[in-house]
Amino acid sequence: MTLRQAQGPIEDAGLHGDVSVDELRLSDELTGTGAAAASADIAEYALWLGDDALILSQQLGEWIARAPELEEDVALGNIALDLLGHARSFLHFAGSYDGRSEDDLAYLRDEPEFRSAWIVEQPNGDFAQTIARQFVASTYMFELYAALRASTDRTFAAIAEKSLKEVDYHRDHAVQWVLRLAGGTDESRRRIIRALGDVWPYVDELFRDEPLIERLGDVAVRPSTLRPGFDAAVDTVFADAELTTPAVAASSAGGRRGHHATPLGHLLAEMQVLARRHPGASW
Repeated sequence: MTLRQAQGPIEDAGLHGDVSVDELRLSDELTGTGAAAASADIAEYALWLGDDALILSQQLGEWIARAPELEEDVALGNIALDLLGHARSFLHFAGSYDGRSEDDLAYLRDEPEFRSAWIVEQPNGDFAQTIARQFVASTYMFELYAALRASTDRTFAAIAEKSLKEVDYHRDHAVQWVLRLAGGTDESRRRIIRALGDVWPYVDELFRDEPLIERLGDVAVRPSTLRPGFDAAVDTVFADAELTTPAVAASSAGGRRGHHATPLGHLLAEMQVLARRHPGASW
């Protein structure tokens, strides 16, 4: 199955799951219309962003038919499709460097070749765990795409412009659930507090300035500059929910350098098995 097939018909996607950029098909945006192929460093940065979206999409897709209510089956499925669209855009751009397709990059890379942050690799756990992870990821992505619109690379800027509208919805969805769980029963509050404590060690990795950022300059967004906006948004939600920021040590996460923990290997084994067993198959 290709990423295009997994995403479903773009023409019927509406607000969610559409990977067109400025009303152009992605293939037209990146080939034959003046957009330059990615350099090695730009391709690496595109993998950062594309892998985050791809892995988080795969995680959320596992909730379809398992969410606590039918409405959440639909909501999480739509968010997963949005993220798959973001992943397709970034991976397509990354592949323009060396000729690999978005499917090659999604299904035929080994674990050390992925550049996803550890927070998106954390298992779904219970519903509160997924919401805590989604709250962090969507709040970060909103700050990231808002800043990436000013990239000097026009492809990054165009993808960010479109993706921001969708991530704004993702963030609102996660915020509403944090508030609902924190203000619900004693059990729901206990679970969201525990879940936030479990995911918080992986927050710092999102804001580390790796050497790649120095080389890219104004093409990329310096992660450390996003932290104030992220913290302000989190503080507002925590104040409304009467929660406190978890006091936990940062993990040694090194996903941007290809160093991953066990969960990613299990996820990739499931995600890639069909493409590796039947190379080139489609239906």
